[in-house]
Amino acid sequence: MNTEIDNLVKSAAELISNSNYCIALTGAGISTESGIPDFRGPDGLWRKVNPEIATYSFFMKNSEKFWEFHLNFVKKFKEVKPNNAHYALVELEKMGFLKCIITQNIDGLHQAAGSKNVIELHGNLRTVSCISCGRKYRYEDVYMLIEQCGLPPKCIECSGVLKPDVVLFEEPLPYEAIMTAYTEAYKSDLILVLGSSLSVYPAATIPDIVKSNYGKVIIINLQNTEKDHLGDIVIYGRLGDILPKIVEQVKLNYK
Repeated sequence: MNTEIDNLVKSAAELISNSNYCIALTGAGISTESGIPDFRGPDGLWRKVNPEIATYSFFMKNSEKFWEFHLNFVKKFKEVKPNNAHYALVELEKMGFLKCIITQNIDGLHQAAGSKNVIELHGNLRTVSCISCGRKYRYEDVYMLIEQCGLPPKCIECSGVLKPDVVLFEEPLPYEAIMTAYTEAYKSDLILVLGSSLSVYPAATIPDIVKSNYGKVIIINLQNTEKDHLGDIVIYGRLGDILPKIVEQVKLNYK
């Protein structure tokens, strides 16, 4: 690690050590090191696939083709494991510094690593719901339904079409999740923005809320973000390398 980044790591650790209510906002960049491709980067999914297929209107018009795409998409998540960045956040939570993680990701890797307080803004890949009656299913049950009756999977109670519990384009974020995230942001005096381009709203407004209440903002990302100007500390690099270094420094400060 070069001297400049080393100094930034020490400064970030000091802000965390002195914070009263630190939260994190994570985007696709924290999971790319686990082998999950991002969506908007140079090699992102939406450069290879027309994002229209992930719109709610496409799902409603052609749920069979949507499900073909979705099942292929889900395969990419089957074998992935949390990486060093996920585990670093678990350590910060265990030490009492990190109060919650607000994530734009649907991969569940924060929970798999051991994080307890995770707010999922864009849904998850654990459950599927009937768009007619709201009944929820686990993916294991959905695969059985597909084997029996083909695509799209349908509800065993009302025959309504099943939809993954992920937020599609044209859909609003879950009200409870975004309100809880805003509440956490208003309480926070420090936010770690990790692997997010800060280009997707309303999630991108969360650092603004912290900053407007005189809180500090630490941004760590491979590339520049749309809100680097908000950052009290901005570090460009791999989260799996940088976050563990910050946590080690926090431990030294903590002693």
